[in-house]
Amino acid sequence: MTEEQTTAAEATGTDSTAVATDPTSPETPAAAAPAATDASSEASTEASSGASAGAEAPKKRQTRKSSAKKTRTVELTLTVTGTADGEWQAELMHQGKRVVQALPVAAAAVSKAAAELNPEIFETIEGVINEARQQHEAKLAELEAEVERVRKALAELEG
Repeated sequence: MTEEQTTAAEATGTDSTAVATDPTSPETPAAAAPAATDASSEASTEASSGASAGAEAPKKRQTRKSSAKKTRTVELTLTVTGTADGEWQAELMHQGKRVVQALPVAAAAVSKAAAELNPEIFETIEGVINEARQQHEAKLAELEAEVERVRKALAELEG
């Protein structure tokens, strides 16, 4: 490539590796231009087909989103605590924060809620409630016997 051609290539921004045309060459500039155009159009066609193939590939990989509503889960923790005496308390946690603490709950309400939840839960809780009931009945019988002794002692004193 001559110095003149290199300067012309730099001025036009063409690649220095492009086919140079020599005015003394039998090939005319018009004939050289289509060859360069054909090569560049082939390259651009390949690039565009590669780009379109690349653009189509992600579309094929994308899955359709379901139109069904996604269920949002809410975490609530209800802890019901009972004692052998039959005293029940409830504690409620929501997202790690204590909402209710040491709320007194009636044994009948605990039994009813357990019956609504699950038969196994109901049987277990009902067993605890029955045990507490038996303990209270025994305590009542003991207290009634004590009251009877106190009445007798009082009757003797009045006597």
